[in-house]
Amino acid sequence: MCEVKKAFVLGMARSGYEAAKFLVNKDYSVVINDSKKDQNPDQIKELHKLGIKIHLGGHPEELFDSTFDLLVKNPGIPNNHAYVKKAAELNIPVINELELAYRYFPKGVKIIGVTGTNGKTTTTTIIYKLLVETGKPAYLMGNIGFPVCSFVSKLKTGDIAVMEVSDHQLCNVIEYKTDISLLTNISEAHLDFHGNYSTYKSMKKRIFNHHTKDDLAILNLDDEESLNLSKDIKSARKYFSSLSKNDKGASIIDGHICYNNEKVFALKDLKVKGRHNYENVMAAIAVVKEFGVDNEAIIKVLSSFGGVAHRLEYVTTINDIEFYNDSKATNITSTQIALSSFDNPTILLLGGLDRGHSFSELKDYLKNTKLIVAFGQTKERICSFASENNIPCKAFDNLEEATFEAYFNAVAGDVVLLSPACASWDQYDNFEIRGDMFKKYVENLSRKYE
Repeated sequence: MCEVKKAFVLGMARSGYEAAKFLVNKDYSVVINDSKKDQNPDQIKELHKLGIKIHLGGHPEELFDSTFDLLVKNPGIPNNHAYVKKAAELNIPVINELELAYRYFPKGVKIIGVTGTNGKTTTTTIIYKLLVETGKPAYLMGNIGFPVCSFVSKLKTGDIAVMEVSDHQLCNVIEYKTDISLLTNISEAHLDFHGNYSTYKSMKKRIFNHHTKDDLAILNLDDEESLNLSKDIKSARKYFSSLSKNDKGASIIDGHICYNNEKVFALKDLKVKGRHNYENVMAAIAVVKEFGVDNEAIIKVLSSFGGVAHRLEYVTTINDIEFYNDSKATNITSTQIALSSFDNPTILLLGGLDRGHSFSELKDYLKNTKLIVAFGQTKERICSFASENNIPCKAFDNLEEATFEAYFNAVAGDVVLLSPACASWDQYDNFEIRGDMFKKYVENLSRKYE
């Protein structure tokens, strides 16, 4: 009789919960551990019924020992965690939920892996929508919010797994391999997690692990860091560029996104604005062309694609005034990108939790801003910043009042942009709720005034 294997799942969240269930289904005896006691009670009940041992509220040293065969780590837990170090001493493999699921994938499933510092979610979403539009058997999974383990039982030969893959996930992959790897761009990020920029880049490079000339890397021709990082990979290559003509790949020519120099879609018809979004769209097109997606399908999807929720998301147009929800912009850099995306006169909704951060780095991005409407804890400091830069500013306690004021000060051709440059926690539990409430306020305006 075979001895039952033991797996230790470090970290609950969605990926830990799915990994634990998956392991039980593969005949492992499972222990799951998280430092936080407050977990989803329905999930806890389900795991208990499956016979999974649950330890919450801390990481006692004796809980993880040499009797385990495998440690499955939540991507957000660093590799210097005590249990991870102990696993290395005991020669116990440390992987994550992505690697675990991959090891059980059926043969013949095509894997698209999308990573990069910015644009991952939007690009992954566009790829998925384009494939589904043409009837391809595609599944959306990974860092985008859908654990890979939850799809393994559904997959069959010929299916396409469209994965957003984070640098945190790439830390603990061993066998994981894609058929197509897309690197959107590279810049400094998550240095607190990785310790330095060099390590961060080396993790991103793992998206090309185990590639041969039969696999494809899609790269940003305008991003020097991406090109340098991928110099020695073995993959075949295809490029996208918003700055130069690209005969074999995607580029912008005469106001159109083109593929192999053929016009595909007019920039003026895209609802998602800005160079970064044009790059996301080009990268997605470069991927789906490998699966035979035609221009007709691309036009249909892009004509209605308003972006990923809360990431420079097109909301609606009221009396020729466009509304955009960029509630995910919880820092100055994100708001800089948002402001750079519009040439129209813009009314900027700015504000939220006061972390004491300066707004001065927005100065050079406000050339099209006709009015700032400030709200939340930072409203007074924002008004002072606006005054110093000779930009009109009005302050309100909450986002609802600010949204209505923005509309009443807008005229046809203007953009009303929620890009707060602040966290939401002064008034909302998270940026998603803040963005959803903004959309509700805009919907109320539409009903009343359109």
